[in-house]
Amino acid sequence: MHASRARKGAFVHSRRGADAQGGTRAARGLETRDARGFGPGAARVLPGVLAALAVSGVCVGISLAAPAAPALLIAIVLGAVARAAGWLPAALEPGLTWTARYILRAGVVLLGLQLSVGDVLDLGLGELVVLLVTVATTFGVTLWLGRLLRVRRAVTLLVATGFSICGAAAVAGMSPVADAEEEDVATAVALVTVYGSLAIVALPLLSRVLGLDQRTAGLWAGMSVHEVAQVVAAAGTVGAAALTVAVVAKLARVVLLAPMVAGVGMVRRRTSDTVGGRTAPLVPGFVIGFVLAVLLRTVGAVPEAAIGLVKPVTTLALGAAMVALGTQIHLGRLIRTGGRPLLLGGLATLVAGGVSLAGLSLL
Repeated sequence: MHASRARKGAFVHSRRGADAQGGTRAARGLETRDARGFGPGAARVLPGVLAALAVSGVCVGISLAAPAAPALLIAIVLGAVARAAGWLPAALEPGLTWTARYILRAGVVLLGLQLSVGDVLDLGLGELVVLLVTVATTFGVTLWLGRLLRVRRAVTLLVATGFSICGAAAVAGMSPVADAEEEDVATAVALVTVYGSLAIVALPLLSRVLGLDQRTAGLWAGMSVHEVAQVVAAAGTVGAAALTVAVVAKLARVVLLAPMVAGVGMVRRRTSDTVGGRTAPLVPGFVIGFVLAVLLRTVGAVPEAAIGLVKPVTTLALGAAMVALGTQIHLGRLIRTGGRPLLLGGLATLVAGGVSLAGLSLL
């Protein structure tokens, strides 16, 4: 038995070493494809970044001319259409990958400058309880459904984490603990992208049908939609008040990534021979940046005139990120995942949306 474990450990170590030397790190970030765009030189990144910003600018212009057409929603739709139609030159790929990761995070940090600690404290005790129950229920039920549907264990854990916490960033954070393969992470991120994108359209429509006020609709988005950017797009479509509370609720979920990854890691160490050797930050850097931005706004370190300039920059940055995220919707990859993971993602989305809405309706 010991010899078998040693051979297994040697194989895993050798495989990871070969992966590291070959540069196969696509599973480490938001991207589901070649991660060499993760840190390329400016010459490789610039074309994709400029293209995303240009399309974002057009989307903002359309939204200004027709306020009923949200800029962020238009941006992600255009990105998805460009990917499906095959209109994306290879030269844009590194920059789009970089935009989806770093400009998205920068946009979220800039959103922090529009909030103060007082805004955060407006999230009441009852709403915090609903948030915690939603996260715990989504995570636990998704794990159970994954076993029931016989989805791969690593994929199930990644989907449970991504759908209950913060989408692809949570998938990346949990992947070292799950000891997931690249294809496992790609599958989970693809599911996050598709179902979160559907939520961008569905949630504002359902909010109107159900007669939800902006605060409730924003809380619903923040507690149930997967990606930070998707929350921004969905709540931003509802209104400015919805966007503010949605971001607060969503980032409260993001902070829960640290204890969740740590807890799962401890359980796996007790029940498994090995745990993946890769590491990831328990609290994403953009969350720290967001908190610092909120504190700066609270103490008055940022002049109101500067805040006025930050708002359009934030919208432009988030729009560019939505364009880039839209290009990550690969229909072919989703088809290859098979029906069971797709069903698992859909059910997890319904659980998150149903539990959070039911909880909010009781307040």
